[in-house]
Amino acid sequence: MTRTKTLQNMPDHVAAIVAAGYATWAGDDGDTTFRERFDAKRIPVTGVRNVRVWGLQVDDERELPGLERTNIPDDEIWEINLEAIDGSHYEVDSRMLIPVE
Repeated sequence: MTRTKTLQNMPDHVAAIVAAGYATWAGDDGDTTFRERFDAKRIPVTGVRNVRVWGLQVDDERELPGLERTNIPDDEIWEINLEAIDGSHYEVDSRMLIPVE
């Protein structure tokens, strides 16, 4: 997939984070120790990455009589690269973040 196509397919909430250039946590969930590595109100955004997790199809009549085919759908994950207070970078699931102006 080309970079242009990836940017065209970017969900609105991810595009808003990238456009703002800064993010903060969407909620209080998550590891407190990890969150303390970042600024409490404005976390610099240094990049975005799109990851596609391929689904799975299982065919086995012996294990699932009458349900020979089990499908797990594909999943698309958008990761935001954040800069910590010490300058290190971490990739975080975009659903955990909101944009900050």
